[in-house]
Amino acid sequence: MASDDSSPPPSSTFESLLQLEDEPLDSSSRSSIFHSRSHSTTPRSRPSSPRPVSFGSPSPSRSNPLFPSPGGLYGSLRSLRPKHLGRRKKGSQGRRRTRGILMWSGVVAFFFLMNWWMFSRLQDPALRPSGKDSALLNRTATAQTYLDNGSSNGKRKRVHRVMFTRLLALAAHALAEAESRPEPQDLWEEPLDSAVSWKPCADQRNWEASEGKNGYIIISANGGINQQRVAICNAVAITRLLNATLVVPKFLYNSVWRDTSQFSDIYQEEHFINDLKADIPIVKELPVELQSLDLEAMSSLVTDAEVMKESKPSFYVKKVMPILLKNRVIHFVGFGNRLAFDPIPFELQRLRCRCNFHALRFVHKIQETGALLVRRMQHHRPYSTPLEHNLLGQFTDKAVLDGKKMVPAKYLALHLRFEIDMAAYSMCYFGGGKDEEEELEAFRAVHFPALTLLRKSTKVPSAGFLRSEGKCPLTPEESVLMLAALGFKRSTRIYIAGAEIYGGKLRMAAISRLYPNIATKESLLSSSEIEPFRNYSSQLAALDFIMCAAADAFAMTDSGSQLSSLVSGYRMYYGGGKLPTIRPNKRRLASIFSKNGTIEWKEFEDRVRKTIRQTKQVHERPIARSIYRHPRCPECMCRIE
Repeated sequence: MASDDSSPPPSSTFESLLQLEDEPLDSSSRSSIFHSRSHSTTPRSRPSSPRPVSFGSPSPSRSNPLFPSPGGLYGSLRSLRPKHLGRRKKGSQGRRRTRGILMWSGVVAFFFLMNWWMFSRLQDPALRPSGKDSALLNRTATAQTYLDNGSSNGKRKRVHRVMFTRLLALAAHALAEAESRPEPQDLWEEPLDSAVSWKPCADQRNWEASEGKNGYIIISANGGINQQRVAICNAVAITRLLNATLVVPKFLYNSVWRDTSQFSDIYQEEHFINDLKADIPIVKELPVELQSLDLEAMSSLVTDAEVMKESKPSFYVKKVMPILLKNRVIHFVGFGNRLAFDPIPFELQRLRCRCNFHALRFVHKIQETGALLVRRMQHHRPYSTPLEHNLLGQFTDKAVLDGKKMVPAKYLALHLRFEIDMAAYSMCYFGGGKDEEEELEAFRAVHFPALTLLRKSTKVPSAGFLRSEGKCPLTPEESVLMLAALGFKRSTRIYIAGAEIYGGKLRMAAISRLYPNIATKESLLSSSEIEPFRNYSSQLAALDFIMCAAADAFAMTDSGSQLSSLVSGYRMYYGGGKLPTIRPNKRRLASIFSKNGTIEWKEFEDRVRKTIRQTKQVHERPIARSIYRHPRCPECMCRIE
């Protein structure tokens, strides 16, 4: 857990020097800073202050470590002098003492100037806030973590403070130097297996349409737009499995997302019905004679508590089918991830892919605005891709920017999953001190009461342990350091996807200063263009989905995010091996970031690139993994030798 202090004291020479610039120090403070710097010419963090220089036996009464006491060096020299030299005039002794003071003062000044020069070489002025923001940025740039060592004695070990000010300064220097060099060759490419390629083919069928005579299935999906999308496609598969008729899905209102949007506000209802009519019958409403039934009293209301997560098809055949045959209707409430990915019959698996990649298309309002965003990020590219045709429909070739001819530009989409709900749910610590802890705990109490109860009744893993295991979302500072290490130039156009970032503009300062060409849907659209989407988080998320899927490169910061999973699957399905996705291994990155106080930029860069290279490679879907995230398999795509 975090320290109780809302503003932790600096733990490194680097932070001490920052304080030197921001506030005056008394003579004792300057003395301590000199000693912490005089043993090194590089601004690195150290676990403790170096021991002061000492000659002879230490004296407990010494008040200033810069000046030896009579019991030190001078006392030793005095004992070695011949006796006839022992009687000196006071004036001579005073001159010697004055020379000694001047000599040590010169040494102090020399080392202080040398260290100040080295510090100024590393520090980027653009990264240093001014005025009252200085202390707050230092606080948000510093993550204080504690790690439970997990041993049987239960002792807790304090992990060093994670500081990114130094690394951000090194990143700024590296980006400035890289402007004259070409980007890494594989930066905008997906690593490919030259022996095998794949093409989309989930729209192909090898069965007859279902009659749907066993009854009706209703689904009220929970969560955000991406959780709802998965629930819809799983419900389509269950409807086919049970030979039932599907009622157009409904969406539950959520206290976190606060969106009243329904299916027809986001997806083209008629296209959904027609595209799947060769698989299952879909109706917009229950027959009149069934609408007045009390489904809960009939035991036809099935919640997530009654269906195990990722249940096998056999569960639905044995447990749900009898209720459906008896009552003619089943209502699934929630239905989050309630169907396993293996073992599933081949054609049923393909149906799930067909639903996700072909049947669910955004309404024209979302497509038109999405096309506007894509063109404003890429300027006017002279060609379109199959992915854009699927996402944007008839608006694929829409011209924008008043018809001006613009040079095509690549852009990187970054899904920065760092909203307050994500930060609170992770139970991690992000450097904000006591204020942050109290704010996130209050949010958990309202929106995630089960977590609050768990924390009170059970010993939960410490924040430091969660971070070391890769369970914490990447902060904006960690995300921008990853991008800089990978070699994206300072001029790279970056689209930031996500809702309001926890910490606001101050938390985003590192990204905006290292990469000034960043954009969001709010900055790309005029107030009148974005007005129809205000207060509809799911529709705004649909715009982010389009922008991330259509990007020349896509980087996620949380591999567990449903949007990142669906976007990466979409790019894999329609991208033809030309749309790379950056998937960070947060556990490995946490190990790298833990060395932030001492690691040199070249080593940091090499380790980050090696980690990302290993996860960037696309492989055939592993068994039991999501078909929506890993569509490269025979059920969804066809192999081309």
